[in-house]
Amino acid sequence: MPGVVVVGAQWGDEGKGKATDQLGDRVDYCVRYSGGNNAGHTVVVNGERYALHLLPSGILNRQCVPVIGNGVVVDLDVLFSEMEGLRARGIDSSHMLISANAHIITSYHQVIDKVTERFLGKARIGTTGRGVGPAYSDKVNRIGIRIQDLFDASILRQKVEAALEQKNHLLVKVYNRREIDPVQVTEHLLSHADRIRPHVADVSRILNDALDQGKVVLFEGAQAHHLDVDHGTYPYVTSSNPVAAGACVGTGVGPTRINRVVGIAKAYTTRVGEGPMPTELLDADGDRLREIGAEFGTTTGRKRRCGWFDGLVVEAAAKANAFTDIFLTKLDVLTGWERIPVCVGYKIDGRRLDVLPVSQTDFHHAVPIYEELDGWTEDISGCRHFDDLPKNTQAYVNRLEELCGARISGIGVGPSREQSIVINSLL
Repeated sequence: MPGVVVVGAQWGDEGKGKATDQLGDRVDYCVRYSGGNNAGHTVVVNGERYALHLLPSGILNRQCVPVIGNGVVVDLDVLFSEMEGLRARGIDSSHMLISANAHIITSYHQVIDKVTERFLGKARIGTTGRGVGPAYSDKVNRIGIRIQDLFDASILRQKVEAALEQKNHLLVKVYNRREIDPVQVTEHLLSHADRIRPHVADVSRILNDALDQGKVVLFEGAQAHHLDVDHGTYPYVTSSNPVAAGACVGTGVGPTRINRVVGIAKAYTTRVGEGPMPTELLDADGDRLREIGAEFGTTTGRKRRCGWFDGLVVEAAAKANAFTDIFLTKLDVLTGWERIPVCVGYKIDGRRLDVLPVSQTDFHHAVPIYEELDGWTEDISGCRHFDDLPKNTQAYVNRLEELCGARISGIGVGPSREQSIVINSLL
């Protein structure tokens, strides 16, 4: 049985939660391997909308064990709030497991995140202000706080003091802010120790043992390929590795255990925050996509920038992540357009490019070359088989498959769990 990685193929918000939920009833373990609560997955089950930020989408399938890997940075206040919110709606999360090596987002990470972003002004990155970037910075600088540190008060106190010794100088002397009291931070973190203790586990061993036993492990990425700190549109990226390879680093599972990589691509393109987006629409069509598609961030509520499907963006993700399959989401949103442009190349300084440019400068100046496809007016939200789709819709999907270089195995035609078309099984 496979280890399956689900990866966003654009700039996030592609509907990974829906695709993950589709697999959930056949999955034994569902694992978040990167990011923090700057990400959000929205899943609709039986008309009920669930917004998840740290817990993997598999939590909604009762037989699936939800796991938070070492590659995730965790705001414990948010995690417990999310668990409580689900419990109030009848969803049990008491079987959730979390890696002892996962790093913690502290209150000072959130403060640093917000004041730094304001300080940057027009050069801001467009972060969510949740403290995710600073937490990863501390991790790399080897002054981070891990889940296991909660169980040794002396060590925790020393680590918090060491981290704040530098940060307080920065806050006071550069940003003209007040110092943060290390005692208060330590006491707040320690207050979570007893509650998190039953969930802490050796995630790497558990997942490897599960795969040895033939169980199905689904690795759920946050954000997307083009927000990856190494492979994305740097510096307008997240602080971790949401690419498929990040599943190995973020959980302690070797690359030979991964059998399938499913890329999630929206039938058009959206992006939140700053950074280049060649097909962005700053007109009525962009507003229409945003309105019909309800394109507002799950975590922040921010308006998403909207544009036509960019074949070069998804093809680059398909290549780098070795997609075995693509799940195409929100196809129903495009219903009603007479003609639908699709980006098939870029014009940069008078020359045509048919693959993503290497240079960020070139990408910033890329002008999309569009191929226009015939639209459709029929309601496709009730379609459950590919042949049920109108001919123009089928042609649109087939053209996108050609551009992406990977087979489209599933299609989302509405927000609910059952509003999906399965062309090829993802397991």
